[in-house]
Amino acid sequence: MTTPAVVVTGAAAGIGRATVELFAERGYGVVAVDPDAARLTELETITNVVTLVGDVSTEETNVAAVRLALDTFGQLAASVLNAGIGGAPPIEAPGAIEQLDRIHAVNVRGAALGIRAAAPALRAAGGGAIVVTASGAGLRGDPYTWAYNTTKAAAINLVRSAALDYGYQGIRINAIAPGMTITPRTAAVRADPALHASITRRIPLGRWGDPREQAKVIYFLASPESSYITGAVIPSDGGLTASNGFLLPPTYDGEPMR
Repeated sequence: MTTPAVVVTGAAAGIGRATVELFAERGYGVVAVDPDAARLTELETITNVVTLVGDVSTEETNVAAVRLALDTFGQLAASVLNAGIGGAPPIEAPGAIEQLDRIHAVNVRGAALGIRAAAPALRAAGGGAIVVTASGAGLRGDPYTWAYNTTKAAAINLVRSAALDYGYQGIRINAIAPGMTITPRTAAVRADPALHASITRRIPLGRWGDPREQAKVIYFLASPESSYITGAVIPSDGGLTASNGFLLPPTYDGEPMR
């Protein structure tokens, strides 16, 4: 008996971990992939979750993840290419381009390798879905994060282009563009009261997202519920990218908004 399986990269924490937990709760087999072996171990107690320690910038890790899904569960239904890293020194700083290369290797090369590895298995299953975790940073520019923004924009156009190539094969490829989310990666920003307040004030919903909320969007895009959606980029950012940035959104203080 086969169990529909999903590969989730960047699975050890944050959005990736929430995604692993949600798919497992809903009856999927899950292959959780991450370079952090210690955190991955925590996921091994979840029913129908197997883990793989690896670097998604290598073809070996991506191929091994799909093979593990097939060997363990019998069928690949979806792949969630969530792994990503940040960082952006000043563009003129020593080592800046080398750091760009590393960020690109994970955020863009890793996504391309993930699509390449998953496609044959999804095709053999009669179709399926691939979801790439992009970012609102790939839709707009931000100061001080040129390398991260560059790679997330590239990941978005990778999704659009690959969706055109694979649509006729029954493989849907979409992206989620999360906004500010409560994860270990954003801990330093949230620890700075002034910076946290400034960012939060720019979010129309007035709060940061929870990883579980992002996982639900990913689940929708990976499931048959989104069967007529491909090549899409879904912002899940509390309305942040709806603004052109000139004015702050209004708040409700008990008086009618003007």
